[in-house]
Amino acid sequence: MNIGDLLDPRAIAPRAGGGNKRQVLSAVADIAARNFHLEAGDILEALLEREAAGSTGLGNGVAIPHARLASLPRMQGVFMRLEQPTAFESLDHQPVDLIFALFAPPQADTEHLRTLARVSRLLRQGDLRQQLRQARTAEAIHALLARESQSSAA
Repeated sequence: MNIGDLLDPRAIAPRAGGGNKRQVLSAVADIAARNFHLEAGDILEALLEREAAGSTGLGNGVAIPHARLASLPRMQGVFMRLEQPTAFESLDHQPVDLIFALFAPPQADTEHLRTLARVSRLLRQGDLRQQLRQARTAEAIHALLARESQSSAA
């Protein structure tokens, strides 16, 4: 799956406020609720439940929170770039400023894992992280992620 297909530009916040981990996840849930037509409280609860099992902070300023949502018809994502990095209990103990949240329907087991792995591989690319940090618009961020996703699939 191309990352651009699961990430609508309206689900991208290029300059989001910071706060603590819960506040950041709440902002992710708000964006997801508006774009997926679901309840923000349900999304936040699913994200917090997953975080309780272990932090989704990968390191290098990146986190990939993810959750399964019963009423979601297909996999979808939310991307946020935080203006103020926040502590996320990451593997490298560094604060996070790039967040790619991934949401899947309950039955999408294999697709969910493959997409998580793909997003993780993409965001391990230092040059892409730098470009994402410099991009100013949702459209520019979307184009970067879609382009990199297509080139890494080739």
